[in-house]
Amino acid sequence: MCGEMTDDDGLSRCEWAGPEPIYRTYHDTEWGLPEYDSRALWEKLILDGFQAGLSWITILKKRDNFRAAFNGFNPRDIAEWGADDIDRLVQDAGIIRHRGKINAAISNARAWCRIEDREGFDLYMWRYVDFAPLQTNFATQSQVPPSTELSTRISKDMKKDGFKFCGPTIVYAWMEACGLVNDHLTTCHRHAAVAQMGTQTPWKGR
Repeated sequence: MCGEMTDDDGLSRCEWAGPEPIYRTYHDTEWGLPEYDSRALWEKLILDGFQAGLSWITILKKRDNFRAAFNGFNPRDIAEWGADDIDRLVQDAGIIRHRGKINAAISNARAWCRIEDREGFDLYMWRYVDFAPLQTNFATQSQVPPSTELSTRISKDMKKDGFKFCGPTIVYAWMEACGLVNDHLTTCHRHAAVAQMGTQTPWKGR
């Protein structure tokens, strides 16, 4: 998801981060930062699922609408939703009105509840990277893979646990967004800062 560019403020960023301000802000303040909150991890997974076949900026521009339509992405509430809620969301022009993805979000809420009660969704996901972000050293977009062996394994495990719309490419994009892997290019001004954040985790010293 990266390729070097230097913006008008003199900073080198990942190519996808420009030129639209909403992309630049997301890149500089959110993308790649390690996320340890179970609910927030789930929200980003759902949004990555809705992105499938679309550009990420489409999701970013609709994110507030999604949060309103999905009750703040509270998975315990969404797990109780049924046919009436699906019909309501299909009619909501503020989101992506894809019945299959909406159904998957509800199924994924139920899967999240099971895992959260069993061990914690945060631990469930972060154990795959040994509780510390993977650090990459890609210099060009062409070096960044769309998926990896690890994202393929995570995808298979998640499907076994009841998750949908979580193929290897979606999972890898989610890992990048949530900081399980630092895929800012080495030329990007955020690479070193995000790497440093990854040295401090809730599990450090345990």
